[in-house]
Amino acid sequence: MSPKHIQAIFGVVICTKANGEKLVLSSFGIMFMASRNGEAKVAKERIEAVEPEKNLITFRVIEGDLLKEYKSFVITIQATPKQGGPGSTVHWHVEYEKIDERVAHPETFIEFCVQVSKEIDEHLLNED
Repeated sequence: MSPKHIQAIFGVVICTKANGEKLVLSSFGIMFMASRNGEAKVAKERIEAVEPEKNLITFRVIEGDLLKEYKSFVITIQATPKQGGPGSTVHWHVEYEKIDERVAHPETFIEFCVQVSKEIDEHLLNED
């Protein structure tokens, strides 16, 4: 899967209370990725949790192609700073429930996660 086949759009509406506390009022994401046969796949996601102190974000797929094969699909991404050096280790945790046993595990999505991680890494390294 090449980088040109991956696109993600995210939006967040945040309200700041008078005491400085920030509330996420609404959030969404739409991912576009190519499958092995080259057809585009789309997933609309809702951001369910953002925990800045843990460098963690959780998305739930609410519409799109993934829900044709999976009853539920939740993605959690967490970056853990490396001890004793620069950088972080990023963990993608994917929870899903297949519609039935004939549905394959989401290997194409895992490839997408790897590719996105590589692109983010490349982008961050080029900023230095």
